[in-house]
Amino acid sequence: MKLSNGVEWALHCCVSLGQSQAPVPAARLAKLHGIPPAYLAKHLQSLSQAGILRSTPGPVGGYAFTQPPAQVTVLDVVLAIDGPKPAFRCTEIRRQGPLALGPEECQKPCAVSRAMAAADAAWRAALKSITIADLTRDIEADSAGSAMGSVRQWLAGTG
Repeated sequence: MKLSNGVEWALHCCVSLGQSQAPVPAARLAKLHGIPPAYLAKHLQSLSQAGILRSTPGPVGGYAFTQPPAQVTVLDVVLAIDGPKPAFRCTEIRRQGPLALGPEECQKPCAVSRAMAAADAAWRAALKSITIADLTRDIEADSAGSAMGSVRQWLAGTG
């Protein structure tokens, strides 16, 4: 499975947005994470269209959560950025070639398709069990308690 860079960027931006009391401009988030502003803006718009973030226009505008970070899952962000399609798409290869099976022998998905569907379901369940608040807590623990304070100061313009 390969996810776009936008998923990583969106997740980091969501963690950062959770530290701000006010909407944060896309350009400020892009600068914080050292990523291209135009490309990030596209992903923030996707998060907004999915209802995860809201966009506030104007000179003090920017992006903010529509709900608490504890209610936004990693899966929500992945689906908003990369879409809902499963990673594996069965093309019914068993119905091709010199030993092709007939339609009557293909009434249920093949073992390969079933295995991949099960893996996709497990992957989605794992991502659904992790919230932005969980990521924030883990990042804070990994930094010995310094990361989120630094992000809050930087976003407020005091860091």
